[in-house]
Amino acid sequence: MKAGRDVICRARDLGAVKAYYAGELGFPIVLDTDSMVGFDTGAVTLYYERGETGSPVFEFFVDDLGRAKSRLTTAGCEIVEEDASLPRVYLRDRFGLVFNITEA
Repeated sequence: MKAGRDVICRARDLGAVKAYYAGELGFPIVLDTDSMVGFDTGAVTLYYERGETGSPVFEFFVDDLGRAKSRLTTAGCEIVEEDASLPRVYLRDRFGLVFNITEA
């Protein structure tokens, strides 16, 4: 498993997110769609997707998504969100950290 540079958050109003991060803080927009906006902050790429506000989600790359999901749930992680059409799984570890695993 290897950490990525991406951190994903959710917000209902992506227009307000863009106004703040690009307008006030000056971060360049690297992705801008109806459902997601991303900013290059230098250290990480910060993404906001449309949805209910929650804790930030860190991204980790794995060689085999199915094997990693099985190993992590056996180790006590809880599946938070999974969509068969997307090659990713959001998990919460036993310490409360929510993270996304995706194939490298």
